Amino acid sequence: MTTLNRELQDTVDIDQVPDGFEPVSATELNAWRRGITPQAEIWNGRLAMVGLSVGLSVLLVARLASH
Repeated sequence: MTTLNRELQDTVDIDQVPDGFEPVSATELNAWRRGITPQAEIWNGRLAMVGLSVGLSVLLVARLASH
């Protein structure tokens, strides 16, 4: 058994994974991959939430500073 398979068994219960899906470790999901990949979509969502939070924070501070 390889190290990756042991990591997967430690983090994911293989019996609960639906048919047709392969379990993925947390390090694989957080990898910085370019192109149209699941990892790129995860980072895109994270960075969109950061941008939204920063934008709303700037608007809040500007509104509070104007009073």
